[in-house]
Amino acid sequence: MSTVIWVAVVVVAVVAIVAVGYFVLQQQRRHRLRDRFGPEYERTVQERENRRDAEQELIAREQRFSSLDIRALDAGTREIYSKKWMEVQERFVDAPGFAVTEADHLVTSVMAERGYPTEDFEQRLSDLSVAHGRTLDHYRQAHEISTRAAHKEASTEELRQAMVHYRALFEELLEAPGSPADGDRGSRRAEAVDGDSGRTGPTVPADRDVPRADSTEPETTDDAGRAPRRDTQGR
Repeated sequence: MSTVIWVAVVVVAVVAIVAVGYFVLQQQRRHRLRDRFGPEYERTVQERENRRDAEQELIAREQRFSSLDIRALDAGTREIYSKKWMEVQERFVDAPGFAVTEADHLVTSVMAERGYPTEDFEQRLSDLSVAHGRTLDHYRQAHEISTRAAHKEASTEELRQAMVHYRALFEELLEAPGSPADGDRGSRRAEAVDGDSGRTGPTVPADRDVPRADSTEPETTDDAGRAPRRDTQGR
């Protein structure tokens, strides 16, 4: 075999190795982005002209996120915000529209406390997507309902759902970032809220603490208030 043929074989082999390596890196990057952004990955792909542009957008979000001073809340601050949420939730019975507006402001306040810029809503979504992609759609839905509520265009049931959606992100923001189980908890919480809203997911009563506006007191799930179970012979 001549030298020219050997050189050609080597060049083809090198090109093949490089191509395979590039493909593997692309797949690894794609899997990493999917794992990190969750539903936001596919949403971004649908919004961009192609998958490559979408992935570049997500990488740019990661780079911006790494430049932010995102910090965890201390235990005392988390307790204060938890009490504020309970107060807002209790006011829902008498003033559902006002309570939803307060919930929106409370979520924004927690974001600012954690170090997220809060001036622009779309930028908020972009920054939150890096660490909270699995619950972010609930924030979108809650904000949309809150906006319509400001114009008296949202029903009481929609307002109740807005509270549930706000709480999905609110509770996640209170958690310490980077904990090993943080992503799993966010995923389960998002599924729980989805199940309550009629979507596919476990039917966990994620809104069990959100009272209905037509009740005189908050609903509870206290087993003491339920009728005792009987066996097939009435015992």
